[in-house]
Amino acid sequence: MENDNNKEILVERSNKTIYAEDGKCFKVFEKGYNIANVLNEALNQARVEETGLNIPGLLEVKVMDDGRWALVTEYVEGKTLEQLFDEEPEKEDAFLKWFIDLQIEMHKKRCPLLNKHRDKMNRKISQTDLSATLRYDLHNRIESMPRHNSLCHGDYNPSNVIVKKNGEAYIVDWSHATQGNEEADAARTFMMFLIEGKNQRAKKYIDMYAEASGCKIWHILNWLPILAASQSVKGIRKQTGFLKSLIYMDRQGLEDLYAKL
Repeated sequence: MENDNNKEILVERSNKTIYAEDGKCFKVFEKGYNIANVLNEALNQARVEETGLNIPGLLEVKVMDDGRWALVTEYVEGKTLEQLFDEEPEKEDAFLKWFIDLQIEMHKKRCPLLNKHRDKMNRKISQTDLSATLRYDLHNRIESMPRHNSLCHGDYNPSNVIVKKNGEAYIVDWSHATQGNEEADAARTFMMFLIEGKNQRAKKYIDMYAEASGCKIWHILNWLPILAASQSVKGIRKQTGFLKSLIYMDRQGLEDLYAKL
């Protein structure tokens, strides 16, 4: 972290900068960033806040002096769970249980005005360069999935959980929030651990999540081809090969992937 004129830089990405100042957190998007996406994220944040879940409160949507759009929320000072994993690796299982308990608590919430997860997946798959036949198969796969209405984060990972000094945990970054099948949300977390090369953590996560939630592991794995196709739209070159392998996996392939972890 870096201090500059009372600003504490928290995250710097190609399309946004997040910093803390005067007890507030500013997420400032680069010029040219889609304004509708900024407003949709603000709306997601406001709607999720109404569920009573522990998240930073939305304070303001504004245009900065240089013309960039920004979301302003309460600043939650603390460490991310990812930092705690790195600092105290001997406590990984305990931190992972905490991480999963928070996710299950989130999945129990209902937020009926959020966009539907299946609609988002169908839209993303339509944007891919996959063959028409494969897109058709994936669309059908989505429609065959159980219809749930759980609050889904869409990018639930240890970097998006902030723990204050008093032990309170807050979930941040609701830009991808939807309502839908909680098994899909768990499958995305599992997939991103695999993409990051954290296979051991991925295995522990899916086993612990299934046990704590009562979900079947196969029901989680079954979402991977859909989620991989959706993720492929981002065009991240280093992920392409792995995502393509997931997209084409049948049940046996998915079960073999899990067995080899």
